[in-house]
Amino acid sequence: MANILPPFTRATAYQKLKAAQNLWNTRTPHLVANAYTPDSIWRNRTSFLQGTPAITDFLTKKWEREQNYRLRKELFAFENGVYGEEADSRDGGGGRQGEWGRIAVQFWYEYRDKGDGLKWKRCYGLEDWTYDAKDGGKMRKRMMSANDIVLGRDGDGIAVPEEGIEGRWFVDGVDVDDEIVTKQITERHY
Repeated sequence: MANILPPFTRATAYQKLKAAQNLWNTRTPHLVANAYTPDSIWRNRTSFLQGTPAITDFLTKKWEREQNYRLRKELFAFENGVYGEEADSRDGGGGRQGEWGRIAVQFWYEYRDKGDGLKWKRCYGLEDWTYDAKDGGKMRKRMMSANDIVLGRDGDGIAVPEEGIEGRWFVDGVDVDDEIVTKQITERHY
């Protein structure tokens, strides 16, 4: 993932997000944290953090609570720019020089909530990622916003379509990028 640097094309932005998806699906906090700069800035729902130790700690606690975690990411948008004399205020350059890139991602993940009786839930969200080519392809800023729904009756994960109750997409043995899943993700899910 680190070898994909800004400026991004649609193809490289997609490669970057699928590499991130695969890395997050390992649920290995120190590996995931190493995909970010040592001083990376995060907002994850209501948590604001910065730096590798804080990210590692956050992810460790996250995956202790979110059991059976399975994630899918899709490209929402991307843009590129150059830091410099007329730096765009959106890039957050802080006096940097060089190229930057941003990728916006929509995602869905399912998990069993250890803090809520192991109910199956699905999280829907958006992320805004910022990269600087000088950072070796590591993400320097990640902003995430998301909401959760309970899956199935009382969190059992089983769909009841006639009642409008959502069930699990990422059932055991199904790849998160499988066409079976893709067909279930409709406009009402984003």
